[in-house]
Amino acid sequence: MHHEQVARASVITWLDRTAIGASFLCLIHCAGLPLLLAALPALSRAIAIPQSFHLWMLAFVIPTSAIALVAALRRHGRGETLLLGGTGLALMLAGAVAFAETPAETAMTICGSLLLASAHLVNLRRRHWPHLHG
Repeated sequence: MHHEQVARASVITWLDRTAIGASFLCLIHCAGLPLLLAALPALSRAIAIPQSFHLWMLAFVIPTSAIALVAALRRHGRGETLLLGGTGLALMLAGAVAFAETPAETAMTICGSLLLASAHLVNLRRRHWPHLHG
């Protein structure tokens, strides 16, 4: 590999890993925080996480994921990962915008985060284990 290709692969690996981390932060926020706040009513009055948190997370997750998923599509030519990640992003976006502050918001965000993280894990596996490309 040329130095330029190695550098590009390194950036894409970083993007995949960062997007996985962000997806899990969404999971922790959406699944863990409500359970914690339900168990500790006093804490729920002290900690107020604004609805804009979801939008800020999406502003980071969407471009990061899009770059990594499109780069993976170009590299291995398989659209399943892009479809999986795109579906995850769509669910997360719908949860944060169309279903904000409804019971569906949490379910959509959790499902979307899991799909998106799965897509990035597949990308990492395909990059590091070449026999999985086929």
